[in-house]
Amino acid sequence: MGFPLMQYQPTLAQLSGPLFILLCLQLAIMSSERLVEPCSKVQNHNGIVDKQGEVDEDNRAAVSLSSAVDVKEDKTSIQMSLNKKKQGRGSVRERLQHVEEPRGSGPFFFFGGTNGAEIVGAYCERRGWKRTYNKHREDFKLKWCESKSPRTYLNFREGEQLVYQIPNNKVLTTKIGLLSSLREYERVSCKVNHGRALRKLKMKEFIPTTFRLDVKEEREAFFAQQEGANNNCSQMWICKPTGLNQGRGIFLLKSVEDVATLKLKLQQMDDMRTKSKTLHRRPQAYIVQHYIQRPLLLRGKKFDVRSYLLIACTSPYMVFFRHGYVRLTCDHYDPSSNNLSAHLTNQYMQKKNPLYRHMKEETVWSMESFNAYVNDQFQVAKELPRDWVLGTFTRCMQQMMTQCFLAVKNKLDRRLGFFDLIGCDFMVDEDFQVWLLEMNCNPALHVNCEVLKEVIPSTVAETLDLTLEIFNKCRLRHRVLPLTCQREFVLLYNGLLGSVSNDKTENCHKVSKKSQRTRPRQSMSN
Repeated sequence: MGFPLMQYQPTLAQLSGPLFILLCLQLAIMSSERLVEPCSKVQNHNGIVDKQGEVDEDNRAAVSLSSAVDVKEDKTSIQMSLNKKKQGRGSVRERLQHVEEPRGSGPFFFFGGTNGAEIVGAYCERRGWKRTYNKHREDFKLKWCESKSPRTYLNFREGEQLVYQIPNNKVLTTKIGLLSSLREYERVSCKVNHGRALRKLKMKEFIPTTFRLDVKEEREAFFAQQEGANNNCSQMWICKPTGLNQGRGIFLLKSVEDVATLKLKLQQMDDMRTKSKTLHRRPQAYIVQHYIQRPLLLRGKKFDVRSYLLIACTSPYMVFFRHGYVRLTCDHYDPSSNNLSAHLTNQYMQKKNPLYRHMKEETVWSMESFNAYVNDQFQVAKELPRDWVLGTFTRCMQQMMTQCFLAVKNKLDRRLGFFDLIGCDFMVDEDFQVWLLEMNCNPALHVNCEVLKEVIPSTVAETLDLTLEIFNKCRLRHRVLPLTCQREFVLLYNGLLGSVSNDKTENCHKVSKKSQRTRPRQSMSN
């Protein structure tokens, strides 16, 4: 005969052997679940937040879809990584329970998450601010969270508080959000005569050909296009989930067989949802994008460039550009490789490479090193202007980032106190054509190599310096410009003037020998 749980209360002496061990394990599991759940919210493509369990669902869907084309992403390692993160969050939460909350008049700051915690925390403490660990407190001056929650914005006091990440930045920082915003902007812009000085780039000039697999018409158009191709002349495509990062769920389509397998898998998933009587969560949306098969290589390795777009203020808009760094793969580039770390340059993927521990410093270059290498290896052979990286290439990035911002400036939530630092990833092909790959909210702020130790802390410090200076000037109705804190960031858009001038920005894909090196604080605003 069994005993109801609440009635049966054995003594410690009775709890010996296997029964005691099982009970301890059960209590540990229940405790960890309670600790993890409240702090495990992250952004997804449908809304502001999802619980971690729902993100796990996305990971499973991504792995399931990628397996359709026989790309062996290690599902076990993904689950182990997620479990470690949950355990880490739980242990952090346990420690925070014993931290005494600061009292007094403040100012206070709250940091949610781990990405950049030490850098932001040190900055605020240098200012004499006190860190609060209670996410429900409303008397903060600054709230910096790596994942967005409705609670963060619910009681936000405009003009009194600063909050990192614009609530609906997904229109810029998810793959489908950016694609849709740029398409809409191009449709509207083509009907307006901007004049020669305000020439806008066409999407095909800086965004690789892209199809949305969650839209039936686009999905059918993609598969119809591929039906006439053969393996000898077919292009490679890269398939990406819109709401995930760090390379999760990405796979390559290298042949018509891969495309056919993907088509069949999507049809099967659609049939399962149609036949099922239960309500299922909407699966992770994917895009398929033309893979740049002939990238420019640095010492035989594939690379991309991480730059920063800072929206320091949304009311009025004050938008800036800053150089970042270059990310390289550990392995030499081989387009036929099935190893994703040979195709994806981000540090998360490279850390999986056994070589990374011995050569991590070689996987990140400064922009100055990149510029010197291009001068040495390509300037004469490709008839490039000297300092192409710091001149033509920089202006290309600025023009593309400005155009992306213009595509969303009427969509973003605008309240004095919202600000955002966005990581923008660019690639250069062997013809020196520049491509924008994606824009990322909450960019990585880790400093695990020497170049990052130089770039990241100064980027965060100037981000907060500029944001605070503009915020205080607007709050007190003082004149915003000039900015005493502006150092490496370049002003792209001044909302007080209401327009952007691109007359100093040349065509990104026409190399001019007359290009001059970009000056550090050159402004593109009128």
